[in-house]
Amino acid sequence: MTDTPQHPADLRPRAVDAGLAAALFACSLPGSMVTLPGRDQGIPWWPGVLLTGIACAALLWRRGHPRATVVATTLCATAVSALGYILTVLLLGPLMVALHSLALRTNRRTANTLTCGGIVLLVGASLLAGPGEEPLVLKLIGPAAWLLLPTSLGTVARLRGAYLEAVQARAEHAERTREEEARRRVAEERIRIARDLHDVVAHHLVLAHLQAGTLARRLTARPDEAEKIAADLSGTTSSALRELKATVGLLRHHTDNTNGTTGATGSAVTTDGTDKPLEPTPGLAQLPDLAASFQHAGLTVTLTTEGEPRPISAGTALTAYRIVQEALTNVTKHAVTASAEVLLAYTHDRLAVTITNSSATRSADSPVPSGGYGLIGMRERAHSADGRIRMGHRPQGGFEVVAELPLQPYRLEEPA
Repeated sequence: MTDTPQHPADLRPRAVDAGLAAALFACSLPGSMVTLPGRDQGIPWWPGVLLTGIACAALLWRRGHPRATVVATTLCATAVSALGYILTVLLLGPLMVALHSLALRTNRRTANTLTCGGIVLLVGASLLAGPGEEPLVLKLIGPAAWLLLPTSLGTVARLRGAYLEAVQARAEHAERTREEEARRRVAEERIRIARDLHDVVAHHLVLAHLQAGTLARRLTARPDEAEKIAADLSGTTSSALRELKATVGLLRHHTDNTNGTTGATGSAVTTDGTDKPLEPTPGLAQLPDLAASFQHAGLTVTLTTEGEPRPISAGTALTAYRIVQEALTNVTKHAVTASAEVLLAYTHDRLAVTITNSSATRSADSPVPSGGYGLIGMRERAHSADGRIRMGHRPQGGFEVVAELPLQPYRLEEPA
């Protein structure tokens, strides 16, 4: 049974540790022969080399067991100091490397505790059994300085690595958040475009369909009325084209501004290369024209205002206009009635828009056909302006739509 071959990436750290241990062991021989100037070596060299070799061998486990490695190298260094060797960097090299690895892989408290413990042991052994001729400054300052240096360097390296990891994590999180935000904005923009096109196209196509049907029925029997209905039909289709062009122009204007290709604000580039001012966005001022457009389809709309009209943002005005437009379109398509009422009620901070009709709908289950987006679009528009809306059948008959919109919303989704 053969052993599984190890990956080269796993062997590289072991080779580095083995080479480092060998280099430190090579320094132990001259380190064990260091004496004070004019003094003879009073002890043999080989015990210091043997103890330093054991400490160097312990470095092979410094990555997986940094605490045990520090304890082993500290005991070896303490024994070297107790035998009377002068503690130089050549003999303290294994302990310094072990302390650096400990500070790099553990917390600051653990590294400082073991470092201080090693300094106490080394200084105590040096004071009790060290060479008597050795200056007291070397016995105290030397070991403390050589052991504090690798601990400080390891702590700094660990903190720098943690900081870089945190910066990278924040950058990755910001990138993910930016991509998610971009996808969310694209989805919201698609929904808004679909809602605008639905409001523009559905309203005029319903009126055009009703007028075309009336025209077909009266073309032979009442040619005078048919001619008037044909003129109304032409006006309806022209209005649909104008409003559709204005909506597409706003979307194109928004895209061109994003790409930096449009000049003055409020103009769009036409097919002949000239700037054409965009038509004003529909709002409450256009509600009388909207109500009049339904007369061609046989629906009389009554507009009523309660309270003192207050300033309203363009986004909220557009939301109110589209809700009224969609509600009246649903009345034309699905209700058996010749009249509808639109009530605008102003309060100190809200505008209540109520659209009612007093006739039962053609469908007993829902005022809109299955799969329609009219009610969904009205609800989305109200919520986009930080408002609320309720829709349903009236107890006395008919259908009612009530939308409450803030006069100064916190956010505006629709373009002004």
